[in-house]
Amino acid sequence: MIILLQIRRAVQSARKALMAEFVPRNLGFSHITREEIIQTHTRPLAQQILSNVTSAPAILVLDGTHIYIQKSGNYTFSRRSFSMHKRRPLLKPMMIVSTTEYIVSVLGPYLADPKNNDSSILNHSIHSNTDEIKTWVREDDIFVVDRGFRDSESLLNDLGIRMEMPAFIPRGQKQLSTEEANSSRLVTKVRWVVESVNGRIKTWRYLGKTLPNSQIPCIGDYVRIVCSLCNKYRPPINSGTFDDDITIASTMTMLAKKTNELQQFVLENGLGKRSMKWTSIDADSNTITDFPRLTEGDIRNLTIGVYQLKTAKSYAAEHLTDDGLFEIFVSDDIPNIVSAKIQSRHTSSKKYSLWIKYDITILSWYCTCKNGSRVVGMCGHISCIIWYLAFARYQNESCGIRDWTEEVDDAARSIDSSEDEDTVDYDGQEE
Repeated sequence: MIILLQIRRAVQSARKALMAEFVPRNLGFSHITREEIIQTHTRPLAQQILSNVTSAPAILVLDGTHIYIQKSGNYTFSRRSFSMHKRRPLLKPMMIVSTTEYIVSVLGPYLADPKNNDSSILNHSIHSNTDEIKTWVREDDIFVVDRGFRDSESLLNDLGIRMEMPAFIPRGQKQLSTEEANSSRLVTKVRWVVESVNGRIKTWRYLGKTLPNSQIPCIGDYVRIVCSLCNKYRPPINSGTFDDDITIASTMTMLAKKTNELQQFVLENGLGKRSMKWTSIDADSNTITDFPRLTEGDIRNLTIGVYQLKTAKSYAAEHLTDDGLFEIFVSDDIPNIVSAKIQSRHTSSKKYSLWIKYDITILSWYCTCKNGSRVVGMCGHISCIIWYLAFARYQNESCGIRDWTEEVDDAARSIDSSEDEDTVDYDGQEE
């Protein structure tokens, strides 16, 4: 018991010392200037994609993360710390990072009830000038956020701050327009860094676990200490050279101005209607030998990122099972276009139709999913078909995604097998 008390006092002393000396020098708006963020901690890709002013603005990426806590016996606190999204009690720190994953500031932690959504947290921080945020930012600065910050737009506009956020699907529409999908992809190309930071701080085991409620007064300190250590000793992301950033940004901004010609062709000619004659083929069939053969690097250039390439392998792993083969179609009337149907990874009853036009290379694509009309990159459904037809079917290895279903008991499987055994013959007697 004496040893435990000594350890507790040592931890408290270390925490207080770090918060007094180390953290203020490595975290918070007062420890770094806007000029340092702009010159040292802003990727050229982000500046090229988002900035349209003569003087370079400060670009900050914001998102709330979560630290899980125990269920409380205080019912008021229990209700207010319970997240309806995660379905468990937690506290929410708000992360503010640069486009190179440098952590500028941490706000909170806040409660997790609906009154403490991302917009409410940001609005409260600006009104109360938390950590001097209102003093630090200037007009024409850019906040890159997700859709949870939509109610902060008017406040940011009053301050002259531009908010970049993925688009919403308008009421009555089933998918984003090409322009909306393209602009959303430009935002997500920059915004992903805050998700990486959230994952990075969870690699510290203590913050990745469910913390005891006795530690709630110290959670904010622990998060700030970890973020300060990351800023001081962890390197920034390595996402290519200056020239690579400029090349990718130029490509994306150029593509964002284009329309989806294949989408227009599909809709005008009714390629998605049942009356259209498509012939189903085996994905390994020699029927489509003229489909271009690409390397994974070539496909990555089409997807403009690695995420869609990763999801392509997961989609392929599902559709290459015995009961989930690819549905790929060709038409004699429409050369150099393949069609396919891909199972949604979220909804069992939903499949998406897609079309890919090709020649000696991939020319255009269109999918009926929410983001399927964009030309800045592509959705995971399209990347799956391209990855398989252009690359994977020529490889001897599997896609590397293992199905663990056979390793786990399945009640549905036993029910299905028993029903098959109890079949009924033409006399009405069980066989």
